[in-house]
Amino acid sequence: MNDGFRVAGLGGVDPHDNVQAVRTWRWLQWILFGACLLAIPAFYLELAVDSPLLHQMGRALYVCMVAGFVASLGWMARLSRKPRRFLMRNRYDILIALGAAASVAWGVASWSSLEWVLRILFMGLVAVRIVVSLRGFFSPNRLFLLLATAAALLASAGAGFYWLEPGVHTYAEGVWLAFESSATVGYGDMAPTTPASRVFAAFVVLLGYGLLSLVFASIAAVFVEQDERLLRREMHRDIKTLQAEIASLRREVCSLSAKAHADEVSAERDPTSGAHD
Repeated sequence: MNDGFRVAGLGGVDPHDNVQAVRTWRWLQWILFGACLLAIPAFYLELAVDSPLLHQMGRALYVCMVAGFVASLGWMARLSRKPRRFLMRNRYDILIALGAAASVAWGVASWSSLEWVLRILFMGLVAVRIVVSLRGFFSPNRLFLLLATAAALLASAGAGFYWLEPGVHTYAEGVWLAFESSATVGYGDMAPTTPASRVFAAFVVLLGYGLLSLVFASIAAVFVEQDERLLRREMHRDIKTLQAEIASLRREVCSLSAKAHADEVSAERDPTSGAHD
């Protein structure tokens, strides 16, 4: 990762570290990515205070998340030549692990204002971690992948609104509310009314707006790429023309040089020819 991610605490493993540690990190970071995904259902399952079973399921997901981070970071620290430096380079992951552990230990009753703020902040940290993990896949040149991801996000967000928002009575209405939120349209026919659905809408807006921006950027890149391809063809054609002209000039120079050399040799053999002239 670059220096910006390293300063932010997402430096990963040092490329000059142990070879085994570098190789292990290439696939171990996806375990951390999967652990981050557990925070999304855990957050909403813990909101189901009327269902102790769902609440315990949410806490169990947080426990799995903590276990995944602790095991992964501990294993990497054991493989690294400088474990303390590795942990400092990945202090962002340590902060997420601590946040997940605090989510397990905190109260069961309805959340206070402070707990709402802390949990939303924690989910924001997790969302940033997920985006950083997927940044390589969401390049503007991957239009079909972006469209598939946007469709999956819309479908899952529709299901989330159908579950969390009392005003949404069908899955189709949930998808429509998800589209309104992600596209930041806001027709006014539907709106999140509960704290859970509003928090969910905030993340849908952020993710949807980002994905839509990448989709439109990818579409624009397709047209720009066509113009660049045409420009490259013209440049190649001009370069070939210049190369042919340079080769022709080189042959002419060689011919003139050979003729001048022949004249010099002839003059040396018949020095009187110059006097008669």
